[in-house]
This record gives sequence, structure tokens and C-alpha cells, in this order.
Amino acid sequence: MPAYLPRTLEPVLKRAVREFPAVVLTGPRQSGKTTVLRHLFGDTHQYLSLELPDVGAAARADPRGFLDTYPPPALFDEVQYAPELLPYIKERIDARRSARGQYLLTGSQNLLLTQRVTESLAGRAAMLRLLPLAYREQSGLPEALLPWETEGTRPKRPALPLLDLWADLLRGNYPELVTEPGRDIRLWHASYIQTYLERDVRAVRQVGDLTLFQSFLRALAARCGQLLNLSELARDLGLSVNTAKAWLSVLEATYQVIVLRPYFANIGKRLVKSPKVYFTDTGTLAALVGLKTVEHASAGPMGGLIFETAVVTEIFKTLLHRGQEPQMYFWRTASGVEVDVVVDTGAQLIPVEVKPTATPMPALAAGITVFQKELGRKAGAGLVVHPGEVRLPLTPGVTALPFAEL
Repeated sequence: MPAYLPRTLEPVLKRAVREFPAVVLTGPRQSGKTTVLRHLFGDTHQYLSLELPDVGAAARADPRGFLDTYPPPALFDEVQYAPELLPYIKERIDARRSARGQYLLTGSQNLLLTQRVTESLAGRAAMLRLLPLAYREQSGLPEALLPWETEGTRPKRPALPLLDLWADLLRGNYPELVTEPGRDIRLWHASYIQTYLERDVRAVRQVGDLTLFQSFLRALAARCGQLLNLSELARDLGLSVNTAKAWLSVLEATYQVIVLRPYFANIGKRLVKSPKVYFTDTGTLAALVGLKTVEHASAGPMGGLIFETAVVTEIFKTLLHRGQEPQMYFWRTASGVEVDVVVDTGAQLIPVEVKPTATPMPALAAGITVFQKELGRKAGAGLVVHPGEVRLPLTPGVTALPFAEL
């Protein structure tokens, strides 16, 4: 049996089960939702998968009878296959409102599931999300802090040789691939993408043509980490702009992409300017753009963007798996000066640049220096994250940081 990797979300899940009658854990397929819940609560909650056709049919046909047969505490997996259960779960919860941790629910489709949960379980359920593994989780350091945080432990991962790091980026962070390194990654990702299209996307009303949607997915992957011009992308694929917007929403709602918007003090401006899109897994991204070898990935035109994706998703997952909503942006001036990631901690704005070189130079801090001058006291110390092994100051207020120490 593959080894279990502790997740950052575990303390949050335990607290939620103590405080809410129901906990809903969503996230992409294969991200480890069922594994972590069964690891934590397998001895206390009976488990049932609603994805099985006969079980899902029984739940849909007679929700009250089904809940009588499987009383709480219960763990219902893939509840999007029987959303009819949710109003009846609410009825059971309201009958015993003070009882905590009655139902644990998982789901892979945030778009429809969140709406159903909000309608039926508002105030009764904690909503949490689990993405594929962060690197700190793979290294057995799930509670390690981010570099700008002041109290607690830092990641102490050994820096990987560059070829090994790129092999990891090509493999991706889904638990099954991490705990079973012998798996064929090309077959696994091809199967995953097809399963995602067949199961999750087909269930969403906005998608009619799966072949065209797959073309959209690949075209978006080729534009990962760049300013996204949806009008141009739609024109290239023969889509309407509204369809492209709807499909991007589907990808975001099914946890396949992270959308970063530009940072402006004026919140309204953030919503109308072009965003950047990153895939939540570097292995999925590499598979979609057709990268098959470490050499092709690291030296090719997508190399820098794949590494940037790894940094963006590491920060995003670390914050999300603590039960927080990540406040992450990018920054770009009219003259083209840019900072790849800006993390809003509430107290400061942390600028992060990502560079694929293992030899960081002071010139790489130029964008962060401009950002710090423009934002003044709001701006915190900056980081230039790179794949090498050297940590050193580049300029006053900017440090070069190995990816292993992020």
C-alpha cells in the first residue's frame, strides 16, 4: 500500500469537524480528499461512495430511506452524484443541531456543488478545498511556514539537482504519482485529462462540444503564465468570447486552473484587466502542451512558465490548505515593469519574482525594486525564487531564495 503523506489541511479538518454539523471537502479528482478523510475519520465515520451507480441511484430515489440506512456519523464520497441528498441532510442536521461532525461530504465539482450546499447547508457546513500536494507536503513538512512568515518552522527540503527538480515538475503533484513513482506519467496524465473531460466537464451545462473544449484547454495551457487575451483566444478557436469566459469559469470551478488578476489599489480595476492563468498541477500543464522529456521541458520555451507555475501553486496550495482564501495577484505597470506574484498578507504586499536561472543576479530584482518604490510602506521584503541552491541578498530588501526553501 502506498505511503500516506500528511496534509496541511488536517488540523483545519479536525477543527471543522469539532465545530460544524457537516464538513464539505471539494477539490479536483485524485487530489487526496477521500484518503485524508478516511485517514482521519475512518474509525468514526462509515464510508460510502455515491459514485457507484447503484448507490447513487438509491440515494437519489429515496433520500430519507438512504439516510435511515446510513445514519451519522457518515462520510459520503462524491456527493455531486446525489445532490438530492443535501436538503434531507439539512433536515437531519436541524433535528440534532448541536451534534458536530455528523456528515463528511466530498465532491469534485465546485460549480454546481457549492450552489447546492449554499442553498441547503448554509451555516451548517464548513466548506474546505484540497488541491494536489504542495512540495512541503511531499517532503513531510506540511506545517512549514512561508518565507515571509515570522514564527514557526521553515521548509528544510534539500535542494534537488536540476534534472531531478524538472523530473518532479514533469511528473506533477497528484498523490498517486508521488507515492507510486513507478507509474507511467504520460499514461496517467492522458487518462486523467480524459476522465476529467468525460466526467466533470460533461456534467457542466456550459460545455457542449468536448472536442472543442479540449482544444480550448490545450490553447490555454500554451498561454499559461502570460497575460490572457480571451478575445484573441476565442477568435483563434472559432468561439464566442462569452463561451471562452464560461469555459474558463468551468476550469476554475473544477480546480484545474488558478486565475491571478493584476494588483490595483482600486478593486474594480482588478476585475476588468487581463488576468494570468496557471494550471494547478505542473504535470497536467506539461501533458497538455506535449512535453515528454526533462530536457525538452527545462530547455524549451515553456520551461520558465512551468517553473513559475510551480512557485505560484506552491504558495497558493500552502495558503489554501490552511483553510485560507489566498489573496494573490501580479503587478504590471503601463511601461511593462512586472512582478510575477504579489501576496497580500493583510499587513503587507509581498513581491515574488520567479526566475529559472540557478545563478541569481541583482538585475533580477529590478521589477521588485520598482514595486517597492511605487507601493512604499505597503510593500514588504521581496523574493526572487530560483531553482538553484544559493540563498543571498540581491539588493536591499530583496533576497534570492532557492525553490526548496519556499
